[in-house]
Amino acid sequence: MSIVTTRAQRRELERTNAKMPRELRLIPRHEWPNPDGPQRRVWRSRDYLVQEFDAPAPACVRLSVNRSTLTGDRWDDNLTWDELQDIKAQCGYTMADAVEVYPPAGDVVNVANMRHLWVLREQLPFAWRKGRQ
Repeated sequence: MSIVTTRAQRRELERTNAKMPRELRLIPRHEWPNPDGPQRRVWRSRDYLVQEFDAPAPACVRLSVNRSTLTGDRWDDNLTWDELQDIKAQCGYTMADAVEVYPPAGDVVNVANMRHLWVLREQLPFAWRKGRQ
């Protein structure tokens, strides 16, 4: 899925990003991309947009993460593991396990350069833990 923008809109996005802090900050609902949407909370920084949604058990929430910059008509890609771990922490889930899902080929939905972390209510029994193997 493409994001259709004008040159003026792309420049405005660049100016807006430059005014944002490096760390995520909670955004008031009236400033959300979709104020009437199902999101619980939204964070923004100069580099990222994070939207929090309710999620079914065993998760408590889903964090949808994308960069706040565009390459052509798509959100910039290549969010690293370290970036996602830091984003999870900045959203208040430092102590929680989170997972990404890689579904069967027939269930893949890939309409934007966006990553989704399902934050879990309980620790995963099979995850590596510091000091344990």
